[in-house]
Amino acid sequence: MGKVGMVVHRSRPEAAALATEAVAWLTGHGHEVRVPTDDAHAAGLAELACPDDKLCDALDLAMSLGGDGTMLRAVDLVSAAGVPVVGINVGHLGYLTECEPAMLTNALERFFAGDYRIEERMTLQVDAVVGGERLDARTALNEAWLEKTVPGHTVRMQLTIAGETFTTYAADGLIVSTPTGSTAYNLSVRGPIVSPALRAIVVTPVSPHQLFDFSLVLGEGEDVRVHVLDGRTATLLVDGQPLGVLSGGDHVTCTAGRNPARLVRFGEHSFFRILKGKFGLTDR
Repeated sequence: MGKVGMVVHRSRPEAAALATEAVAWLTGHGHEVRVPTDDAHAAGLAELACPDDKLCDALDLAMSLGGDGTMLRAVDLVSAAGVPVVGINVGHLGYLTECEPAMLTNALERFFAGDYRIEERMTLQVDAVVGGERLDARTALNEAWLEKTVPGHTVRMQLTIAGETFTTYAADGLIVSTPTGSTAYNLSVRGPIVSPALRAIVVTPVSPHQLFDFSLVLGEGEDVRVHVLDGRTATLLVDGQPLGVLSGGDHVTCTAGRNPARLVRFGEHSFFRILKGKFGLTDR
């Protein structure tokens, strides 16, 4: 029988209700269910609570019950172990999720019958030094970004690409994204849309106060390092989760992740159709 990890949106009652339904089906078919501790308590499934560092032990599948933010958290938890992730959309449009709630049982039946395929998406490995101390590496499916902490002031950041200093930005922030993340925060600041079929690193400044205000699309082997300069600080966020405040001398390094996100697909998943839906595009 299979072992299934379940990552649940912690503040949506419908996600908790769906988790209860999924648990009933899985346990009724002899499968083991694990839920990250905080998620388990939020969803009323405390008896299934599992520490994050034990979640992936011999795990066959991770389920995300929420929106894209929950999917990002699930990928961060399990991608290093190569565990496939299926997203059940308890949110809005959902770029990353695969199924609507009504498809829950069908999705589980098809997965355990082997009727699915895996789509791999590039990730970023994010390493940071904050206050002179190195943080644990994090995996990002969308992006890492530095944003100013003081309203009305820019932050100065030096960008190094593949070991060579490129330029210094005075800006509200700087985003380093994957192709998947190109349609997230990167897009909202007019960065380029990059097909997730590519392996690339996208660097986009946020409101730069200088003539060079363009995005850069780099090869997967062109590592990016950003140093925070002078006395102003910047908050580091990885897939929307704040990791710390960087000040002068601190830095963050983004490299192509060693392990891709492995997304479960049951049929055609058209990135461009989803993109058209988001913007209301028509064929004429």
